[in-house]
Amino acid sequence: MIPLSVLDLSPVPEGLEAGDALRNSADLARHAEALGYNRYWMAEHHNMPGIASAATAVALAHVAQGTRRIRLGAGGVMLPNHAPYIIAEQFGTLDALYPGRIDLGLGRAPGSDQIAARAMRRNLEGADDFPQDVMELMRYFEAPEPGQSLRAIPGAGSNIPVWILGSSTYGAQLAAMLGLPYAFASHFAPQMMMDAIAIYRRSFRPSPHLAAPYVMLGVSIVAAETDAEARFLFSSLQQSFINLRTGRPGKLPRPVEGFDTNLDPRARAVLAQTLSCAVVGGPETVRRDLAAFIAHTGADELMVTANIHDHGARRRSFEILAHAHQGMAAAA
Repeated sequence: MIPLSVLDLSPVPEGLEAGDALRNSADLARHAEALGYNRYWMAEHHNMPGIASAATAVALAHVAQGTRRIRLGAGGVMLPNHAPYIIAEQFGTLDALYPGRIDLGLGRAPGSDQIAARAMRRNLEGADDFPQDVMELMRYFEAPEPGQSLRAIPGAGSNIPVWILGSSTYGAQLAAMLGLPYAFASHFAPQMMMDAIAIYRRSFRPSPHLAAPYVMLGVSIVAAETDAEARFLFSSLQQSFINLRTGRPGKLPRPVEGFDTNLDPRARAVLAQTLSCAVVGGPETVRRDLAAFIAHTGADELMVTANIHDHGARRRSFEILAHAHQGMAAAA
């Protein structure tokens, strides 16, 4: 059975603050480790009131303190926002503190709006230096050569696994060319998922980093005791996407009973476009739909996100999913 991992956006629920969200993330990381999840990744977003993981390396250091085994990483760092050398130092530091457990997923999008991008002094002139920046960053993780004048300290010689993230075929082509593992954002942009997977696998070139293609897919999974309860909890994420797409980003809303029954056509189209891969339901529904998604995509690993307003219900969702996954593995 393929591994399951966690993507945590450190959601800030209505009524709480960023500190609460980050403490919830630390608790969820411990919980995920105890349940047997493979990785725990956090993502860089800026100027978004409902996401507390903007300083991704700092947030990862916080959640790492209470774990011992689970892999930790960025899903991802938006590399155009940063000098590759600085990211090498940050993740080299994480690897020095938690050796052999750090992943680094790299994205090409800014993870922000234009205002935040300018505030980060990002180059907005249209030049795409992402492939060059990825290769530069990876060189900082290699063992230093004699006489090398610039080293990432910590970082040099760490050989931290680098992943390419994407929501289109661009990242698939780059990951295949560099021989790196590939993670696709099907949890919010599933339209090009199958095309990207096919391109990546067809074009993959083996490298010292990876001998064969490896695809991890993001998927939103909300599990509860019943299908009805899961749909109720899922309404928080539905509201978030509609708010974001209509220019009203905010904290993670409280769930609303029967939310999707009164949606206007435009809102319904937004959700159909962004959340078509979501798995929502009780244990049997989750087991069935999860198996169907894995069979359809041929994914090597799934990275699960669950933006649920109540932290206890979020913990329970990951428990139900873990038990469903264990049952599928036993049956296989």
